[in-house]
Amino acid sequence: MSSEFIAQLTARAVQNPKTIIFPESGSEKVLQASERLLKAGIARPILVGKRDAIEARAAELQVSTKGFDYVDNEDEAVLAYLIPAFLAVNQDFSEKALNRKFRNPLNFAAAWVKLGRADCLAAGIDCSTGDVVLASQLFIGLQDGISTVSSFGVVEAPGFETSEGNLFAIADCAVCQNPTASELSDIACTTADTMKSLLGWEPRAALVCFSTDGSGQHEITDKVKEGVRIANERRPDLAIDGEFQIDTALKPAVAAKKVRRPSRVAGRANIIVFPDLNAGNIGVKLIQMFGGALAHGPLLQGFARPVTDFSRSAPIDEIVGNLTILVVRAGE
Repeated sequence: MSSEFIAQLTARAVQNPKTIIFPESGSEKVLQASERLLKAGIARPILVGKRDAIEARAAELQVSTKGFDYVDNEDEAVLAYLIPAFLAVNQDFSEKALNRKFRNPLNFAAAWVKLGRADCLAAGIDCSTGDVVLASQLFIGLQDGISTVSSFGVVEAPGFETSEGNLFAIADCAVCQNPTASELSDIACTTADTMKSLLGWEPRAALVCFSTDGSGQHEITDKVKEGVRIANERRPDLAIDGEFQIDTALKPAVAAKKVRRPSRVAGRANIIVFPDLNAGNIGVKLIQMFGGALAHGPLLQGFARPVTDFSRSAPIDEIVGNLTILVVRAGE
């Protein structure tokens, strides 16, 4: 199914293309995605590793590397530049430690982004989500005021009308396994800011679970309620509400029956925040399998510069779509 959402973002990306560094330069999907991004004018790929080896691998796959950039993380001249430049902005490591850590392409790529030599980091085909998050935390760092790394996705649901047409955002379906109330608050606030920046939405975030306004009692509902309270205290400028069941969050008719108080979010949510990774993972797969929806992402958020983590099983079209979102985020 073609994506009108990605088509719109592609048009924005080509107006302001960015550089993306890929540490997994031997991956078939990375090479194919790099070729497509370059040909479409969306981004310029930077591949980490030895140019000859990368081009030989691309030739095997019949991928054109014309226009690719390369940086060798084992080149002593490159390391002689990178290590002191990194130490000038981050003194948490010794020179000896960085010389060892930057031999890892993922760590190297994150530091390259930190120094502004690339606009974005993209990984996850061979590296785990945990590896990508850890390297990004250590060598890129977090946004000011953010203490929780999380992920978001954008659901494109044909035939389902929301306050933003057939689109709504979901978080967190990839990173935080069992977030605390404070972490749920962070996820809601970060996703609201992301969607306002990315798509210009007036964000309305619903924290969901199996209960609406106290209809069920459990430690999960207590956590969600507390997450809403903390978010409203921290960011009164944002519309964040709950606890809601998901139909209460998205359907005005259901919200009118179940919510007996004023709410800027009930029935009009454009962001759904799941109570934990268990619910988020199951929810997004149900949306895709039975709802016929496209779920774009997950993309990481909370870092000082744009980072994305691929799903290892993602098809190439999905990867290119996620990288297009990454480029637009970098432009914003």
